[in-house]
Amino acid sequence: MTNSLTRRFDELVEQAKVLTDTAQRGKVQYADLSDRKVDGNAVLNWQAKAGSLVKLTCGEKSEHARLFQAASERSMYTSNIQMLERMLSVFEAAREDFKGGYLNSVRALVQAEVFSSELDQARELLDKGYLAPSAVIAGVVLETHLQELSQVNDIPAGKIEAMNVALAKKGIYNVLRQKQITAHADIRNKAAHGKANEFSVGDVKAMIEDIERFLAG
Repeated sequence: MTNSLTRRFDELVEQAKVLTDTAQRGKVQYADLSDRKVDGNAVLNWQAKAGSLVKLTCGEKSEHARLFQAASERSMYTSNIQMLERMLSVFEAAREDFKGGYLNSVRALVQAEVFSSELDQARELLDKGYLAPSAVIAGVVLETHLQELSQVNDIPAGKIEAMNVALAKKGIYNVLRQKQITAHADIRNKAAHGKANEFSVGDVKAMIEDIERFLAG
């Protein structure tokens, strides 16, 4: 997941720089403002994607997220290009800290602990013979992870298989991983619909272990 997030940071920085570099010259009412113009809808589109990534990687209550929100606030004297450049400065700082590994204790480890505790719960239920609940919980962890991957890669959140196909098509992971996720989703669906006789303890154990590897990857 780290590689895909890093790639997404780079993509969004490049998108913002394209916007600033191609900004058209024009006149504004106030002489102290930049005279460069950039499409407001394009800035809003970038803001939504970049803000989402900052919250995902840094945490919603992090200093990076707070500064990004402040940079995105507009006043009557603020032009689109000025707002974009302010947001980009914060975004590049978040990217630098993420690439340097400085955000692990802030966001990534917290997320890993949440997933780990849920998978531990699934494993404990399996050990006690609760096959279906174990598979369902593991499936929820998988689905949540796919939703986050989709969010940062401009893929609509949806059912597991739809996100799975879209993520593989975009190259976030390979076809082998796609097939493994399809198999896990099938077990999860069978468990949720009371078809525990159609999979085994070994299937769920392998599912939990593979999801754990996927999250760590």
